[in-house]
Amino acid sequence: MSNSNMLTAYNVKTKEKNVPILDAVVSRTAKGGYIAQGNDGKGNKLTALLSEAKALAAIEAGVAKKNW
Repeated sequence: MSNSNMLTAYNVKTKEKNVPILDAVVSRTAKGGYIAQGNDGKGNKLTALLSEAKALAAIEAGVAKKNW
């Protein structure tokens, strides 16, 4: 798993930036965008909005699962 395809998010609870998303699942939003949801390994949930290119690259790299 390369770092270039690793999905990251802002952790609202701990106020940390660029926290890696573990067990990421990429979904489509109602408006056609992409959203990644997962956790930080410490029990905190993480969510990040993604571009189509970044979402598909993460799925191809095996970093995230597709949910559509």
